[in-house]
Amino acid sequence: MQKERPVSLVSPIARMGARTADAVGELGQFALFALRMVRWIVTDGTRWRLLRPQLYECGVRSMPVIVVTGAFVGMVLAVQSYRQFEAIGRGAWSGAVINISVVKELGPVLAGIMIAGRVGGALAAGLGTMKVTEQIDALRAMGADPIRYLVVPRFLACFLLIPFLTIYCDFVGIMGGYLVIWGYGADPHEYWVHSADVVENWDIFMGVIKSAFFGAAIALISCFKGFQSRQGAEGVGRAATEAFVLSFMAILILDLFLILLMRGIYDSIWGQFTIFL
Repeated sequence: MQKERPVSLVSPIARMGARTADAVGELGQFALFALRMVRWIVTDGTRWRLLRPQLYECGVRSMPVIVVTGAFVGMVLAVQSYRQFEAIGRGAWSGAVINISVVKELGPVLAGIMIAGRVGGALAAGLGTMKVTEQIDALRAMGADPIRYLVVPRFLACFLLIPFLTIYCDFVGIMGGYLVIWGYGADPHEYWVHSADVVENWDIFMGVIKSAFFGAAIALISCFKGFQSRQGAEGVGRAATEAFVLSFMAILILDLFLILLMRGIYDSIWGQFTIFL
């Protein structure tokens, strides 16, 4: 009768080590991918005929999603906050909470998430399909760098247009909140006065700057995942899913660190500048 072999811990540890090595290797490939793209932007830029369709895809076709997201976020905030302020006889003061929340956090973050889902997934799926059908290899065979012709225009489109989409999302969210507060019968003058007292230029500036970083992260991650797509329809679908999930995580992580960084800048530079003025 054969004795049972003891369960070895070597196999789980080996699998964990292999996964860690793969993650580190993929991170290194991502860094090289980003450096090659930055080199092409600095040395060559991009051509308008390549950039124009990406601007349309990223900007114009994202407007309906941004409008719906911004409007309903502002309305939901208004419904939730108005009752609380109305209980103490200050219903119009809810405008300050609505507008500061939309401008500083919800506008940039939700706009970035919507772009990650609509544009980022499309970028990864499109480039993944080109990888599977060997179109990227064909570009290399003709002596053209795929990063120059495929990645740079998509990156610039996301990086340049997401701040404008964020501003539009902020505007729609503020107006959506105002319509709800106005429908409840609050004084519009007090609504805007209290909002102007709370929302500073720095808050708007911080939201726009954060959105630019979100756009850069979405474009880089999505294009990289598209280039790393495996063969078959399943590989393309997995690349699109991973691009969205990683972009979502990157937005949240960047949001935290950018808040800490900009808070330090505000306390050390901007606050002193405004006091001097």
